[in-house]
Amino acid sequence: MKTCRLISLAAAGSLVAVVFSPAFAAEAGDPVAGKAKTSMCIGCHGISGYKTVFPEVYHVPKLGGQHAAYIVKALQEYKAEKRSHPSMRAIAAGLSDKDMADLAAYYAADPARAAAK
Repeated sequence: MKTCRLISLAAAGSLVAVVFSPAFAAEAGDPVAGKAKTSMCIGCHGISGYKTVFPEVYHVPKLGGQHAAYIVKALQEYKAEKRSHPSMRAIAAGLSDKDMADLAAYYAADPARAAAK
């Protein structure tokens, strides 16, 4: 019983150490810097109700109010070519981790934002 408890405590301690390590921590975004980086976003995400026709017809998602972690993850997946939209892949390819965090912080800060205003 005592051994199980020690193992559980050791595992919990290891998990906490990994989660709070600098390598694991997500970079904090700056919404002010993010606003200055929206020029590539507003052409599609800044038009309310916009539909794109390339590579297929679909509604372009609204970015305002999305969780910052979701936006960062989506951009990382486009950059790693795990998501298929060619325009988003091209845009994400030029973004640094800091750029992604800043954009995510900007869009997450205000649900009313469609893109830069």
